[in-house]
Amino acid sequence: MAEVIEESRQPSEEFTDESEEEDSEEEPKLKYERLSNGVTEILQSDAASCMTVHDKFLALGTHFGKVFLLDIQGNVTQKFEISSVKINQISLDESGEHVGICSEDGKVQVFGLYTREGFHENFDCPIKVVALHPHFSRSNSKQFVTGGNKLLLYERNWMNRWKTSLLHEGEGTITNVQWRTNLIAWANNVGVKIYDISAKQRITNVLRDDVSLRPDMYPCSLCWKDNTTLIVGWGTSIKICVVKERRPTEMRDLPSRYVEIVSAFETEFFISGLAPLADQLVTLFFVKENPEHMDVEFLARPRLDIIQPLPESCEEISSDALTVRNYQENECRDYRLEHSEGESLFYIVSPKDVVVAKERDQDDHIDWLLDKKKYEEALMAAEISFKNIKRHDVQKIGMAYINHLVEKGDYDGAARKCQKILGKNMELWENEVYRFKTIGQLKAVSQYLPRGDLRLRPAIYEMILHEFLQTDYEGFATLIREWPGELYNNMAIVQAVTDHLSKHPMNATLLTTLAELYTYDQRYDRALEIYLRLRHKDVYQLIHKHNLFSSIEDKIVLLMDFDTEKAVDMLLDNEDKISIDRVVQELADRPELLHVYLHKLFKRDHHKGQKYHEKQIGLYAEFDRPNLLPFLRDSTHCPLEKALEVCQQRHFVEETVFLLSRMGNCRRALQMIMMELENVDKAIEFAKEQDDAELWEDLITYSIDKPPFITGLLNNIGTHVDPILLIHRIKEGMEIPNLRDSLVKILHDYNLQIMLREGCKKILVADSLSLLQKMHRTQSRGIVVDEENICESCHVTILPSDMAKAFSVVVFYCRHMFHKECLPSMGTTPGVQFCNICSAKRRGPGSSILEMKK
Repeated sequence: MAEVIEESRQPSEEFTDESEEEDSEEEPKLKYERLSNGVTEILQSDAASCMTVHDKFLALGTHFGKVFLLDIQGNVTQKFEISSVKINQISLDESGEHVGICSEDGKVQVFGLYTREGFHENFDCPIKVVALHPHFSRSNSKQFVTGGNKLLLYERNWMNRWKTSLLHEGEGTITNVQWRTNLIAWANNVGVKIYDISAKQRITNVLRDDVSLRPDMYPCSLCWKDNTTLIVGWGTSIKICVVKERRPTEMRDLPSRYVEIVSAFETEFFISGLAPLADQLVTLFFVKENPEHMDVEFLARPRLDIIQPLPESCEEISSDALTVRNYQENECRDYRLEHSEGESLFYIVSPKDVVVAKERDQDDHIDWLLDKKKYEEALMAAEISFKNIKRHDVQKIGMAYINHLVEKGDYDGAARKCQKILGKNMELWENEVYRFKTIGQLKAVSQYLPRGDLRLRPAIYEMILHEFLQTDYEGFATLIREWPGELYNNMAIVQAVTDHLSKHPMNATLLTTLAELYTYDQRYDRALEIYLRLRHKDVYQLIHKHNLFSSIEDKIVLLMDFDTEKAVDMLLDNEDKISIDRVVQELADRPELLHVYLHKLFKRDHHKGQKYHEKQIGLYAEFDRPNLLPFLRDSTHCPLEKALEVCQQRHFVEETVFLLSRMGNCRRALQMIMMELENVDKAIEFAKEQDDAELWEDLITYSIDKPPFITGLLNNIGTHVDPILLIHRIKEGMEIPNLRDSLVKILHDYNLQIMLREGCKKILVADSLSLLQKMHRTQSRGIVVDEENICESCHVTILPSDMAKAFSVVVFYCRHMFHKECLPSMGTTPGVQFCNICSAKRRGPGSSILEMKK
């Protein structure tokens, strides 16, 4: 709950009393200031009785019968001596050019502020209310109402005289009246009425709920939210009434409009005033009693609440207790709430004080956040609304945020915010860096220093690097990797690192960092030397990036010892820079490395290293036997005799078998398979590959006294050798494992062959018959011979020009035509002649003859 605190000031002092929040995390919705200047002077000797608000000025009535026109700062612009007693109400039209005033002694005055026209009348009873037509300045809207014991409507006729009409009487004193467009709402002792001046009929009567309250002590508050919505507050009850048009079918003798109460609810305190705020309500409460949940100090202070109306209740949005002057002496009827429709300004009027409440703007919101030390939210709010804030600066808020983080020891957070808040202001950056140095937190700010288009002086970066070099080698190395070398003096940092290495010569972190500094300084040889010494993974990247191949020709062994795979790939990718011969020369004393290099070279291209293939035989045999046989198969430059010699020396049977077969000594190769490997499957596979009858004979001869071999042969040779040859040579009585299964397989394979043959025969016969039928159909068709056909031999028209003469034409089934005399003599087969053209093309039987004579 917020409150306006009254302070003792000199009468001439101008001051603003802000709402103060006491131990609450909820931000106030409104801010307050006391209307001072001329108002302060007026209320020192007089008391406010009423007030009305226009967008351009204010009109204040007093208990001593005076009316003051004020600007929005409270300065007096005009003064009217109306009466010697209390001014009850002041009314202004929408243009602000005409004013209506009524007083307790029955005086009513309506006049123009800028013209001499007017209405002046004295009644014999107090006039409590007056209301001008909203468009009074228009000639056709010269109307106003007054209310005392009765409600009278005054209209100026065409003769420029005022005509009076009685709208209502007999229900006590009229205590409030509000005019909106064509609707006049007023309150008396019984309730609230609404009159439609265009239809000249009353359309509703909203009765008062609590009749026990004195109407003069707890007057009714009326407020139009819009042209059809009236808000009624009386005692502790609030009703929201909406004027609606009645359907033509419902008219009968009823008014064309009716009123629907859309919301009605009770409040905790007595209502002194109402005003709309968007879809919410601003309510001024008079607190007569001390509720249990409130402290004694708030007793009888008026409250200004913002509430959200619901159909049968309301929700409190905010509540502020206001300390106005002499609040202890005021009653409910002494307070008024006036508002400006053009702006969200609310005026709390009491006899000795006028307080202005207004919606808090973004500057106020930021003030509250800063006061609550919510700097991040304040900064965000300022950034979003930087075009609308007037009293705050985004950078100043940001600096306050940084200071706050430093004070509470969040140095990393403060440094992180520097990047966003300081932006491109070099002076601020350097000031902050020196502040972080003063508090011993240079490390915190290091990773956020600008390093792009905006750069600080090199001394700043060097200062931070020296700080890290003294206390944190790893952090120093990280900065060297992340910071561009242009930020600092590279030579000075190199010297500093060298000095530290003199104390710690084997420190890998310092050595690596020195290599990076050398690289940036383009001293690649020194960097490469350090990387190789450290066996650092970046050595290959350094070589590639800076083309240092000429520098590594004598360091190939070191590179391969570090990472053989990467080194070989690099050497093979750059053969134009480091030749194969040079690599082989450098690796001559390290055959295991030489083998890896030559093996990968062979995988890439079987021909590039052909002159080293003979050397590779020994290398494969020594270091990589599994790849020896694939090498022998793929190489076309390998000397077979040398390879055979090596394989025989090392008793490599599979490789020897391959070499023997490749050299043509298949029988010897088969013999090795059978005798040394004793693998019948490999022997059979070898015989199948060679497809040599003599090899099969040797295989059978060797296997005839070995039952396992016989089983293997019976299972595999059925499609290559007649199994009967093997079966006849098996000795009687010999036990052969799985003989029955082998014989069944032979019979199955034989049946399969027979079925395949029969199937192929059926397909062949069917295809032959189909082709024969097709040829018969083709040769049975007629052949047209006309003047367009020519002899394929003499190229003259096939038919003579004189068809009466005898002629003879030969037409072959291939559609070629000849004059009979143009055909050569018959071939070797008597009575058979073929087309010369198709015979030359070796055509088939379609080229036989069809003779045509006449």
